[in-house]
Parts: sequence; structure tokens; C-alpha cells
Amino acid sequence: MSKTQRVAVIPGDGIGVDVLREAVRLLEAIDRKRPLALSLWSLDLGAERYLRDKTTLPKETFEEIRDTCGAILLGAMGDPRVPGLEHARDILFGFRFGLELYANVRPVKCLDDLLCPLKHKRAKDIDFTVFRENTEGVYVGVGGQVRRGTPDEIAINEDINTRKGVERIIRAAFEFAKRTGKTRVHMADKSNAMKHAHELWYRTFFELAAEYPGIEARHVYVDALCLYMIQEPENIQVVVTNNLFGDIVTDLGAALQGGLGMAPSANLNPTRPGPALFEPVHGSAPPLAGKNLANPFAAALTVGMMLEHLGHQGIETLIEDSVRACVVERQCTKDIGGTLGTTQTMDRLLERLNDRL
Repeated sequence: MSKTQRVAVIPGDGIGVDVLREAVRLLEAIDRKRPLALSLWSLDLGAERYLRDKTTLPKETFEEIRDTCGAILLGAMGDPRVPGLEHARDILFGFRFGLELYANVRPVKCLDDLLCPLKHKRAKDIDFTVFRENTEGVYVGVGGQVRRGTPDEIAINEDINTRKGVERIIRAAFEFAKRTGKTRVHMADKSNAMKHAHELWYRTFFELAAEYPGIEARHVYVDALCLYMIQEPENIQVVVTNNLFGDIVTDLGAALQGGLGMAPSANLNPTRPGPALFEPVHGSAPPLAGKNLANPFAAALTVGMMLEHLGHQGIETLIEDSVRACVVERQCTKDIGGTLGTTQTMDRLLERLNDRL
């Protein structure tokens, strides 16, 4: 690929800094074997910057990323020294809402039987993708409090759902299923309890399903989905749901694939050009920061998703195969059965990837 693509790199906080450092090592190693034509733009944004001068996401920085970058690689956000997490909210929500990255895509894939926590199930039974609506729902922040601090206090958060927002995330899920040869899409809501807001999801889902006759459309309440994810994950291929429920079920999904240290994600707008945001989904885990303990595999798998998105076909599979090899050989961090540190785990991954590139 001849045109250089710019990638904004924001390490974030806590172990985000540790794993993003390894992610950059991974990109540099791949580039030496298969030139990627990427320009990495490292940005000083996060808790440390906020504590220094109250900067979160400057308007001019956002606009430059929007206008010049193909992707954003973001580490975990969150630091107890910023109790209100103003910096994290401005940066993460600033990109999600500002760039209209309405599709949070979370692959739930168990790479080896060693990581499967379910009795009578194997890794091959856990391989599905969750499409979480990313710009509406309760995360919009509509609501408020009155009589705060009194026995009569009232606290309200509104669940905002628009036809446009619901339709585009459901269509993205069906299009993904069509493109990847999947034959079933589950839509999870709570329309039995949230009659008005979630009836919109139910109605829109089946209206759109009629446009994809080769794909089975299954509606399920979100509590039942959680049950099925444990009892029969092999029957789930693609899930689409709202912002809040997606946040919850993807953490359950992470448990099925070996923990948050194995869970990558992408934040996309499939309907228009512009930068997409890629982030490992684990938290910033401040007590582990700087101690060479964090699992770098979620960051590595996220790099794979980013490169696939940027047009570098096949590298995502090579990274995944290399991570699997490390897991099988227990060349990994403690959380998934190994004894290595963050840097040493990436060393082993790079050795295996080098043989595959």
C-alpha cells in the first residue's frame, strides 16, 4: 500500500500505557517484515496530562485526528486521582460521539480450550461477534437529580433510542453477518419491561431482517441472552443490542474467551469515511500499572483488527494464530496460566509472529 496512513496513539492511563507500548512494538515488528506505510502519532493525553494542566481532548487535536488519521489506537482510561474521570469521559466519548462511531464491535472468540471456562464446552463453541450501539441509550447523559441528599431525592437517566440510531446498528450487524457468511443474528432488548423504548428495537429488527432472507433473525430478552451465552454459546454467531446491554454482555463474553486481557474491540462508523477507534477493553487497573504484569494480548488482537480495517489483509489472522500458540505453550501472563511479564509475553508473541510473516 503506497499511501501512508496516520494512526493517533493515545496510551491512556494505568496499564493502558504498558500494553500500548507493546502494541507499538508489535506494529514496528510487523512493519520491518511487511511495510505497513503507517505514521504513528503519539499523543500526550490522559490522566497525567489532565493533572498537569487540565487538558482532556483539545478541539484542535480532535479536528486534526478527524481530518488526517485513519485510525486511533487507545489504551485504557481511568485514574483514581481524577475522581470524576473528566479526562476519560471527554476523550472516549469525545471520539465516539464526535466521530459518530456508532458501532462498537466486540469479537468474542476463545482461542484455545485452556481458556474456556465452561464445563462440557470447548474453544470452538465460543466464536461470535457483538454489535453494541455506541452513541445513544443511557450513555447520552440525559437526566438529572432533584432534592439531592434528602429522603425525597429523585434520580433519572433517560434511555434515548432513535429510529436512525437503532436502524443503523442493526443493519451493520446484518451486513457483517452477510459479509462473513454467518447465518444467524440475535437481537437482545428488554421490550417486555421497557415497552416504548425497546419496542422500537423489536420492530426495526424484524423490518430489516426481511431484507436479509438468508439470515435467521432471533429476538431474545437480554437476561435470556446471558443464559444462552453460558448454556449454548455455539448457537450464537452475531449479537446486536443497545449501549447499556452491550456493555454488560461483552464483559460476560470476555469471560468466555479467557478474561478481559484477551478482549479486543473496534469503534466504527461503517457508513462513512473517517478514523475508527480501536481499544483493548480491559480497564486501567492502576494497582498493576508499571509492574510488568498486564496481559498484552488484547492490545495485540486490537492491533490486528485495526490493520484489517486499514486494508492490511491477513495480518489479523497471523496475530491471532501467534497469540494462540503462546497460550497453548503457556508463554503468557499469569491471568491466563503463564508466568511471564508483559514485555516477555510480547517477546514470545513476536518470535512466533516473525515465523508467520
